[in-house]
Amino acid sequence: MNKEKIEVAGATVDFYKYKDGDVEVYEFDTSRCGPPEPMVNAMAGLKLIDGPNKKLVMINHKKPMGLLDKIGANFNIADKKLDDGRVALEFTYKDGESEKANLNDASCGG
Repeated sequence: MNKEKIEVAGATVDFYKYKDGDVEVYEFDTSRCGPPEPMVNAMAGLKLIDGPNKKLVMINHKKPMGLLDKIGANFNIADKKLDDGRVALEFTYKDGESEKANLNDASCGG
C-alpha cells in the first residue's frame, strides 16, 4: 500500500491518501491529540468524502462521541479496536445524508 501525504485545508495533523481497490482512502491519526484537534481534523477530512468511492479513516485514542453525535446521521460509520488500544473509525458516504452535514462547525460541545 502506497500512502501519499496530502494537504487538507484546516487540518492540524498529517493526512495520507491511498487506494483500497476502487476506494480512495484518506487517513489521519489524532490519537496523541487533545480536544478540539480530533474534531477539527475529522471535520476537515469529512469534506473529502463526496461520493461512494471515498472513505475517511480516523485513528484516535478513543471513540470521539461528540463527533459521532454531531455527524452520525450523515455518514456510515464503522469502528474497530486496534491491538494497541486505539480505535480506528471508518466514515463512508451516505447517499442523501452526507450532503446535509454541517462540516464547518468543529466545536466539541462537550
